[in-house]
Amino acid sequence: MKEQVWFKARVISSHGKHSFVEKEDGTVLEATRKGKKVDLAVGDIVECLQTSPEQVSIQKIEPRRSLLYRSDELRTKPLASNIDQVAVVFATRPSYNPHFIWKAMLAAETADIHILMIRNKTDFTADEALVRPFIEQLKELGAEVVEVSATTDPEGTVKSLEPLFRGKVTLLIGQSGMGKSTILNLLVKDAGQRTQEYSVALNLGKQTTTAVRWFNYEGGAIVDSPGFQEFGLSHLTLNDIMRGMPEIRDRVEYCRFTNCRHLNEPGCAVKTAVDKGEIDPERYAFYKELAEKAIAAEKNNY
Repeated sequence: MKEQVWFKARVISSHGKHSFVEKEDGTVLEATRKGKKVDLAVGDIVECLQTSPEQVSIQKIEPRRSLLYRSDELRTKPLASNIDQVAVVFATRPSYNPHFIWKAMLAAETADIHILMIRNKTDFTADEALVRPFIEQLKELGAEVVEVSATTDPEGTVKSLEPLFRGKVTLLIGQSGMGKSTILNLLVKDAGQRTQEYSVALNLGKQTTTAVRWFNYEGGAIVDSPGFQEFGLSHLTLNDIMRGMPEIRDRVEYCRFTNCRHLNEPGCAVKTAVDKGEIDPERYAFYKELAEKAIAAEKNNY
């Protein structure tokens, strides 16, 4: 009887039940998940059973030290695991969506993952007055912000980002058109070629644009995600949302009621702060929308 070969590897690309894993020696193998489970995340360390010279079966997922989700009303999908920071790329052309960025911040905050904001396309100087207040707000909320122009100043972009990415596992996300792929290709020279190899091997065609991929980089890695327009947070509870927004979290103890939801309750310190102009009304409207959805979801689950 042929001896079974077992080993541990990292998931470097995943689409449904089909994935690629990389062994410690750099060997890349096509992998399938045991059973009908679709629970893998890029970045997972997995226990594999060799089924052919180029294929393995993933039997078990090792405990994760971090995990970032993106979810909607239908399903919760892991974006990446074992990451150190989330880098959100945004620009003024096409115009960025503040709610997308705030949701990414909230998802990272509730997962205890560092957040880095990359404002790209600084060469559009006419937009400076428009974007500057938003950048200052991000800093006040605790986000680290770096500003680059990947197309017009590629060397400066690499010089700015390389120290922030070196030795860390960074998940790169952003809305379509913000320049995320340009930044990835500046940092990882063969990223486009390797992405194409994954696509051909999995025979997924255009569907591969939905895949997340791992690229080793300077003692760490960059995890690339597809550009998307919405960042769902249906997996967060009301308490998660309150804990993840600094301006809400810092005022909770001053509310009259300990179970205050900061919506219609009397003696609410959060609403008082909104009335005084201490909390951005748009940020409060953002909180209210998420809170009401979370409350409705909790009722439906009973």
